[in-house]
Amino acid sequence: MLTFSFIFLMTIMGSVASLFLKQASGSLKGENIAAMGLNMLKTPSLYAGGALYLAASVLNIYVLRVLDYSSVLPLSAFTYVWTMFLARIRFGEKLTGRKMAGVFLVVVGAVLVSRPC
Repeated sequence: MLTFSFIFLMTIMGSVASLFLKQASGSLKGENIAAMGLNMLKTPSLYAGGALYLAASVLNIYVLRVLDYSSVLPLSAFTYVWTMFLARIRFGEKLTGRKMAGVFLVVVGAVLVSRPC
């Protein structure tokens, strides 16, 4: 059960990391690519997103050591679910019927594929 808690945490961390990186992308301003890169390197969101991705990867490695790959990988698709809801909260993105149907299919597919026969 603890391992599945780690999968939940791993997917949440990956989702929040992507939000930080999206926020960091707002600093891509400047006359040329070098100026844009320097501006991004000054953005704390870049480092927060990178650190969260690194932590999620470490959790993923641990979980893969304990569970079957064919169970862990489908469950990592829950990252997309959390990302959609967090993007709604943080960036005001719309939740359309198509997106909700897609999330439903991701959840059903992940559960079906990760369960032993």
